[in-house]
Amino acid sequence: MDLSFDDTGGSGGTEHDGTSVEAAIGDVAFLTRSGHRVSALVALAERPRSRAALRELTGVSASTIGRTLGEFERRNWIRRDGHEYEATQLGAFVAAAMREVTRQVATERKLRDAWQWLPTAADGFSVEMCADAVVSVAEPADPYRPVQRFGSLLAETDRFRFVGSDLALLEPCKDEFRQRVLDGVRTEIIDPPSVARHVLSAYPEHCEAPLKSGNLTVRVHDDVPSYGLALFDDRIGIVGYSTDSGTVQVLIDTDTTAARKWAEATYASYRSDSRPLSVTLPA
Repeated sequence: MDLSFDDTGGSGGTEHDGTSVEAAIGDVAFLTRSGHRVSALVALAERPRSRAALRELTGVSASTIGRTLGEFERRNWIRRDGHEYEATQLGAFVAAAMREVTRQVATERKLRDAWQWLPTAADGFSVEMCADAVVSVAEPADPYRPVQRFGSLLAETDRFRFVGSDLALLEPCKDEFRQRVLDGVRTEIIDPPSVARHVLSAYPEHCEAPLKSGNLTVRVHDDVPSYGLALFDDRIGIVGYSTDSGTVQVLIDTDTTAARKWAEATYASYRSDSRPLSVTLPA
């Protein structure tokens, strides 16, 4: 199959009849070869615009925008009305498709260094849930970036719930976490029994006052997910850990409705199978 293209997007050796895969790929190649072309078509699908407005929007020269508009007209994607151009139904259809594929690829690029820590489709999770997510990845120059992002989210919430192994996430900010609980943040954590026991024995001074405050509830579950799931007031977070060191490698947080529904259902499922942690506090 010959997929070479000329500069106007025609597919080498293939009739541009609007139905062949090669011709369609040629049009996609034409649109994506210069970044301003998608922007211009999307803008014209939103409302009519003049050449001057398109030049200002795209930042290209008058001759470049002129050639682009000529190619759009040749494909019947736009029509001219006086000094302005507007998208036809065909043009609006193509613009919507390009806008969607651009959004999807932008999401993929955002998650490219974090995908291995995401829940899977078997968990009921989809990449689409992360379209507007903030992705904080630990890097050699900034290994605590995910933890710092977590701290900023914790500072803005009145209710916090978590299921998973929380030690690597909470240990670096244990002082801030303790204070937030004492300040009134209603907190419930579902830990593996071994992690809960370790935290109680290693940090008794951080646990006693929060547990006595009534704001902190700790439950245990024998089979928590491999990722951590955090629920804040307005956002949910997915925490990815290194299988070798156990350190936090990524925090992905989002406020999309689909992600919230998934997180609430997932948390409720683990909570229903969890049990209260038995703790004897000093009088």
